[in-house]
Amino acid sequence: MENRNDRPRQPKSRPFYDADNRPVPRSDSRRTEGRADYRPESRSDERPDSRRENRDDARGDYKPRYPHRPAADRGIDMLFGLRPILEALHAHRTLEKIYLLRGTKNSITQEITELAKDANVPISLVPLEKLNDLTRKNHQGAVAFVSPIEYQPLDSILAGLYEDGKTPLLLILDRITDVRNFGSIARNAECMGVHAIVVPSRGAAQINGDALKTSAGALNLIPVCREPNLKETLTFLRESGVQVVACTEKADASLEAQSVDMSGPLAVLMGSEEDGISPEYLKLADYKLRIPMAGQISSLNVSVASGIMLYEVLRQRLTK
Repeated sequence: MENRNDRPRQPKSRPFYDADNRPVPRSDSRRTEGRADYRPESRSDERPDSRRENRDDARGDYKPRYPHRPAADRGIDMLFGLRPILEALHAHRTLEKIYLLRGTKNSITQEITELAKDANVPISLVPLEKLNDLTRKNHQGAVAFVSPIEYQPLDSILAGLYEDGKTPLLLILDRITDVRNFGSIARNAECMGVHAIVVPSRGAAQINGDALKTSAGALNLIPVCREPNLKETLTFLRESGVQVVACTEKADASLEAQSVDMSGPLAVLMGSEEDGISPEYLKLADYKLRIPMAGQISSLNVSVASGIMLYEVLRQRLTK
């Protein structure tokens, strides 16, 4: 039987030298490669995608495996589940929007729909993929966003302004869907003395943390009114003695001509950058004005345009 001591010794590893011809000791990781229990760090049975994720995580630019899903839920401003949303409506909490699973019909969803209609909360019937993108938790086919502000009734605000002897100045936004644009507009409006912002129930930007941040806190100061039908709202304002002025590039009259007296009760109507103001709303406007421009680009950001319009109103009021 062969004696283990009679086996020939393994040749010594080749030494390494630095630039000054001095021997350099090998690292511990290299010395352990010759042991029988040595295992390399990256095993062959390890999945390539997990190795890639580990390397990316070490570099600090880790990317999730499912980039179409949010990294985390939206936190306190989100409600999910049929019962929590129903109880929130019963408690008269201000909800921004409700998403219900398309095709679901039961007593709870019917009650949610009726209460949301009474509270003027928009509801969207969406597929399951949309709900799964909003939250990873058990949503039971229902997700709702809680508004960070309390919407105010327009008729009460208008009546209060008249009772206090103030000249109403309102800003009506038609289909402004960008959150940051809405926040910038709210900031302009608060600085220029607007008493309230009027938005439609559907087709308006969601008021969330980004909108509050962009507004620099103005949304906590200026009232926001959510109306189910802007056409009826414009009619109500005109009947209440408020003059409606629409800002549109299709108008013949220009703002610098000062052809419109805007020192009285006024509502400024602004539209989206893509489609402008709806034709049915333009018909209800008392005046239509365009902002003069000297450059080659024939359009302005809606937040900038609203600031120019509101400044002209403030200038006329300060002058008189």
